[in-house]
Amino acid sequence: MKTRHIFLLGIMSLTLTGLTGCGESFLDVESPTADDVNEYYTTDDHIQEALVAAYDPLHWADWGNGSYAPTNLCSDIMSDDCYPGGATASDMLAWQLMFNFKATSENTLSSLWTDEYSGVKRCNDLISYVDKALAATGTDLTQDNANNYVAQARVLRDYYYMILWKFWGNIPYFTTNLSGDYKAPQVNADEVYNNVITDLEEVFDKYGSVLPMKAASGKEGRVTKAFAYMIYAEMVMYQNDESRYNKALGYMNEIIQSGDYSLNPSFKTLWAESSEWCSESIYEINYDDNNHLRGWSSPLAVGGTVLPRLLGPRGWTSGVDGVDNGWSFGVVRKEAYDMYSGQDTRRDASVFNADAVAAANGITYTPGYMNTGLFQGKYLPLVDNVKDAGWDADLNFNNNLRIYRYAETLLNAAELLIRTNGDNATALHYVNLVRERAGIADLSSISIDAIINERHLEFLGEGKRYWDLVRTGKAATTLVPDAEGYRTAAWTESKKYLPIPQSELSADPNLQQNNY
Repeated sequence: MKTRHIFLLGIMSLTLTGLTGCGESFLDVESPTADDVNEYYTTDDHIQEALVAAYDPLHWADWGNGSYAPTNLCSDIMSDDCYPGGATASDMLAWQLMFNFKATSENTLSSLWTDEYSGVKRCNDLISYVDKALAATGTDLTQDNANNYVAQARVLRDYYYMILWKFWGNIPYFTTNLSGDYKAPQVNADEVYNNVITDLEEVFDKYGSVLPMKAASGKEGRVTKAFAYMIYAEMVMYQNDESRYNKALGYMNEIIQSGDYSLNPSFKTLWAESSEWCSESIYEINYDDNNHLRGWSSPLAVGGTVLPRLLGPRGWTSGVDGVDNGWSFGVVRKEAYDMYSGQDTRRDASVFNADAVAAANGITYTPGYMNTGLFQGKYLPLVDNVKDAGWDADLNFNNNLRIYRYAETLLNAAELLIRTNGDNATALHYVNLVRERAGIADLSSISIDAIINERHLEFLGEGKRYWDLVRTGKAATTLVPDAEGYRTAAWTESKKYLPIPQSELSADPNLQQNNY
């Protein structure tokens, strides 16, 4: 049971009413005294309510606004690590089509689009409320607190935009909330990148001193400088923006040299509840099965996550090897399992060999579509991780979603060192730190390919592989039809961005569909 005070789950229930909904009303918060919104958001406490609301959409992607869309799984099914799986070839049809690079405007990640833009709107609201509060008579909001809240909101907004940018590229971009016809100009992917990356740089310049490198105990889940730096590096590297490689490397060095983070000694235990927010955790999205409010009738409420249920084996005898049953999505390809050496501790932590465990325990399970007998291990549905959920257990596993780990900081720094003709010895050292933790031999030399391979081994199931293949130019030769006949189409450059949801095109005729 979690005893840590977690910011996102600790006070969100205080502001839950009125923070969820649909259409343009999803942020129409009614105060208990029915104050006008311009009067309500003039105190520090009420501004903090708006800040909590800005964090809330981080939780929604796994199941919210009508569909399952956990970003790690949606990314991985487009890679060479796993199959979409499920029960049949039409189960989660959007995923099946994305896997084959045949997504359509009717079958794309429309709920994720809504989730991220909900986050953008709430961040914009928070920033506008702060400005009004500072100008109000008798406010108790200090300038220092205002700066801190705005810094958090801007980084969060940049994170939401990064997700939209990576999946769709050419998107509406706005930093002041819309009115009238609620339409914003669509900008191309390069403009989105420039807008977000310069906003982050502005935050670092203006508010860098108010964000801690690491969150204080009890405030895990708040934006930190390290989180913002990792967003910056991810975007710069995905964009292949050579002009900013040195700056991104400098930010990775700041994290490393801060001494606030280190590799967890055991890769296997890294995924346990007891290791959440450990020394390796730079950012996680908090989920909890205790005292949850989330249910099928209230999917946007606080609580746990459905991700483990999505990933587990169907018809599993609950409790065997500590595992609960699941819906067999994201099954791991045999080639991904075989890329590990037998000594690499990451293999059995990242992949659950259900066939081997079932045979050893004399049980059977129900093979799903595309079954390989191999399931994702990092977010495997464990009985202990949902035992405190009193109802709607499917939605309330307590697994925090790991967004950034210190291992990625080291591998980012290593890659940026090579790309900037920096210190190869230091780059090699960083990669070998990751390998030593995995229990395998050091490399004797370093290259970009070696680093990309190490990322492949380290981040299986974390939603990194597909984007690495795209940014390094390896997607077209790697993401090709498979021998099993499941993937029948190859990735091409036109598949870089998903089709924009038809509902958005219908709402705004000025939106131009991606050439998918």
